[in-house]
Amino acid sequence: MKIVPPAFEIIAPSFGSSFYFSKYVENANSKAHLWHYHPEIELVFVNGGSGKRQIGSHISYYTDGDLILIGSNLPHCGFTNEETGNKNETVIQMKPDFLGNGFFDISEMTNIRNLFSQAKAGIAFHGETKKNIGKKIESMEQQSQFDRLLTMLSILNELELSKEASILNADGFSMEMQMQDNDRINAVFNYVKDNFQEHITLEKVSELVCMTEPSFCRYFKKITKKTFTKFVNDYRLVHASKLLAEKPISITEICYESGFNNFSYFNKSFKEFTGKSASQYRQELKSVLK
Repeated sequence: MKIVPPAFEIIAPSFGSSFYFSKYVENANSKAHLWHYHPEIELVFVNGGSGKRQIGSHISYYTDGDLILIGSNLPHCGFTNEETGNKNETVIQMKPDFLGNGFFDISEMTNIRNLFSQAKAGIAFHGETKKNIGKKIESMEQQSQFDRLLTMLSILNELELSKEASILNADGFSMEMQMQDNDRINAVFNYVKDNFQEHITLEKVSELVCMTEPSFCRYFKKITKKTFTKFVNDYRLVHASKLLAEKPISITEICYESGFNNFSYFNKSFKEFTGKSASQYRQELKSVLK
């Protein structure tokens, strides 16, 4: 089988600016199928809609839009596609030193420096922070280059002070690895992304990265802070969450379409993962998405 590593994305700053800013209507930035990384720190605001988050070894389902900060070289998939139902998506990308060597070392930038450090594991913002910062991000489209820069610094400072934030990957998680490790882990991520609806064996995945099964299990846990079995299960459960929100099919069908072959195990796992039964989850989501 051919190993497909994540794509390295080259990003050019917006004309006349030190960072990249772009606003897309609806799903015009559809990269949900593409696993990619870049040295730039990325701030994404999805206005409305619901979809998957796949950042590092974290997988989850968002509703009513999303506000995400992704650290340098942290592999991720895109957040919108033709089924997301978002109004628009704004993407801001900046190099960690986009204002010059040493700028973020000055005392006034302590908060932003801390934020960039936390972003290495990915951060999701919710509540009023998502709503208020989302408005500020969208307002940048009409601003001059200078005002846009000032707004950007203000936003980053506010994000660091926010209490409405969740670190997405486990403490100590880092994708800043040797190239060989990067290729291995991302080959595994891509394999799961493409085959989660089928039976996935440890033997097959270990063989894919040229390791013994025990060595692979230890290696995967060390890098991602998750067992491989949990990673695959989480991927399937997030896909089930997506289907519950987006497709009018039975929960039994959703179980099998998500790669589970045991309905009672699916129900138990889904409740442990979300705190709700699949039917409860679907009912509550209907009221949120109305």
